Amino acid sequence: MGKVVENEKAINLLKNLCEIESPSKKETAIKCFVKDYLSHLGYEVVESDYFLFVKNDSDLIVATHLDTVPVKRKFSTDGNFAYGTGVCDAKGSLTAILLAAESRVAWNMAFFCDEEEDGLGSREFLSVNTSANKVIVMEPTELKIASRHWGSFELILKVIGEEAHGAFPEVGKNAIELVFEVFYELKKLDLKINTLKIMGGGEEYIIPKECEVKFEVFLKPEEKLKEVVKRLDFLKHYGKVEVDHAYEGYQSQGVEKVLEQALSSVGITPEWTEMKSWTDALNLKERFDVVVWGPGSLPKCHTVEEKIKISEILEAAKVLRNL
Repeated sequence: MGKVVENEKAINLLKNLCEIESPSKKETAIKCFVKDYLSHLGYEVVESDYFLFVKNDSDLIVATHLDTVPVKRKFSTDGNFAYGTGVCDAKGSLTAILLAAESRVAWNMAFFCDEEEDGLGSREFLSVNTSANKVIVMEPTELKIASRHWGSFELILKVIGEEAHGAFPEVGKNAIELVFEVFYELKKLDLKINTLKIMGGGEEYIIPKECEVKFEVFLKPEEKLKEVVKRLDFLKHYGKVEVDHAYEGYQSQGVEKVLEQALSSVGITPEWTEMKSWTDALNLKERFDVVVWGPGSLPKCHTVEEKIKISEILEAAKVLRNL
């Protein structure tokens, strides 16, 4: 198949996938498309509430997720890049798997729902009947092997202050200002944090009594959740503290070598990176040896600037055929 024809085929498949809107927990249509696509290729597809699974006689599973964040930009392309919500995270990876599957691959395939919210697909998949013990989770890594995966947790803090008339800040205790104080105290701990949401105050001229803030706190692969949370004991003096969606990171235990060999076999020099975002791998590591890898660059995903290079999708499909 010529390069131009391959390019057009990848673009058309990616376009079809992206035009099926699939925000988390609303993946019925995309599940049907993928199931039909693989069934027409001769694969037997097992469907569960939150995942699809193609079982083969292999110890390796290649997986990605079907859902996206809510659509912020419709699909478009200039022939070299595709733009729009989901093109990179992770329908570019989905496209690569489906293209590779046309060559009748031997490895297992898994497609998860709800990755962008609660990870219900990969969590449900932990009980699937399979003897496979290795998983490649496809996410945007610029085709670099992410054998080190950071963990993370949500830190929710409800700060309690003291009300007063708005003209007398020295009398009250401003809960919003206390949140600023918390932010700088967290920064002193040399933690990587992202302030996700702040809610507090109002239109009345009152010193705000309450303010709720949600942080995402990241854990290096070697850091332990309990040890980091213990360092945050001082936050109890500010109000109510809650830790949610908590996952420790990990390092791959050998599955990365499968990718390394496949990349080398198609003339791509293996490069290494770390995955710093939550992915389904953090659920799957409880049962499998997992590595993260795939086409596209993650930093602009979830934004109106999300894009992916078509040639990377084709390279990813080529690597998958050589696993």
